[in-house]
Amino acid sequence: MSAHGNPIPMISRKCGPLKGTAAVPGDKSISHRALIFGALAVGETKITGLLEGEDVLDTGKAMQALGADVIRHGEGAWSVHGVGVGGFSEPEQVIDCGNSGTGVRLIMGLVSTYDFATTFTGDGSLRKRPMARITDPLAEFGATSYGRSGGRLPLTLVGTATPVPVTYETPMPSAQVKTAVLFAGLNTPGETVVIEKEATRDHTERMLKGFGADIRTETTPEGYNKITLKGQPELKPQVVAVPRDPSSAAFPVCAALIVSGSDILVPGVSQNTTRNGIYTTLVEMGADITFENPREEGGEPVADLRVKYSNLHGVEVPPERAASMIDEYPVLSVVASFATGTTTMRGVKELRVKESDRIDAMARGLEACGVEIEEDEDTFIVHGRGANGVKGGATCATHIDHRIAMSFLVCGMASQDPVAIDDGSPIATSFPVFERLMADLGAEISRG
Repeated sequence: MSAHGNPIPMISRKCGPLKGTAAVPGDKSISHRALIFGALAVGETKITGLLEGEDVLDTGKAMQALGADVIRHGEGAWSVHGVGVGGFSEPEQVIDCGNSGTGVRLIMGLVSTYDFATTFTGDGSLRKRPMARITDPLAEFGATSYGRSGGRLPLTLVGTATPVPVTYETPMPSAQVKTAVLFAGLNTPGETVVIEKEATRDHTERMLKGFGADIRTETTPEGYNKITLKGQPELKPQVVAVPRDPSSAAFPVCAALIVSGSDILVPGVSQNTTRNGIYTTLVEMGADITFENPREEGGEPVADLRVKYSNLHGVEVPPERAASMIDEYPVLSVVASFATGTTTMRGVKELRVKESDRIDAMARGLEACGVEIEEDEDTFIVHGRGANGVKGGATCATHIDHRIAMSFLVCGMASQDPVAIDDGSPIATSFPVFERLMADLGAEISRG
């Protein structure tokens, strides 16, 4: 049963060549942060290209609950009248972050150094996800949390009136953990330091600098990232142009690669090197992707992607690439199913604690579609069907996970028999125009 209302069963059938332009929505990670930084600045921040998915809208509601004025002016056009660092007020109601792990973890970091209590909840999927990875470092600042076993939601975080700066080494590559600690450091006197052994997406650091914070990143003698933030800055409002989401773009890109005869253009996609691991991997597999018109928008590198159907081969995806493509492994496993040979994905245990256990969800669904899979806690191996093609013909469980839902719908576009999913409603959390966009390209997706 979907946590977003009634389940929406969907089915995807083998289609003709995908053609046209796929204008995917704004980047989800940057959209969350744009609203948050707007709330932290003094004055009016103007945002264009904001992703209007449920996850981001829930973050906007949370910023309003904390005292900021968040206004929609038109499609993707928003403004935030911020209250400044240190200016948040205690929310009168529970903060409901829906399906968004990013939203809840970042906001926990924000409020942890304020002298009030905030209670968080979410949908059935979010309530299963571990929050101790956030509440543990926040406790070092002086915050206290009270939640279900394992630190799961619903959870009340009691902020501290006298935060102390910390130096924190992240135990796993996680931009959410890094950002939560940096956000806690914003309202803390002195310097907060985050050390990460593996670089993760750097949107927070870029935007902190853009809004006027004193932040620097250096490489330690061990080769780690050391990020130092000076607390209690006065952030200045900005005009933020949100680039298109590389994670959302991966779905039409991957579909075009496996549907014979396809040729599509995906304009303005972020090419931030901490996010583009999926495209590096696809090119290694033999994908015909041309990166046209490279430029910078909103402080982020972007390009237009020309994508054509390709004969692909399996590859070994190195574990050090995982952080730059952690959300794209589900759809990569679909592409790997249509490739010749074996694709091995290592260092992917983080997939087991996302909106669902994504390794298990994709493995069981692909097996039902006739694909041979191997897995362990940290490894996902797909034995591609190549010229034999993927049989399909299964109904796959999505586990209230938007990326699982879209991945299996992509699979159905090229499989011999249709592929169905039990619930497509979670797609609205990140890619609300997915059905219409894919239909405009020529996909055959129906409901019921």
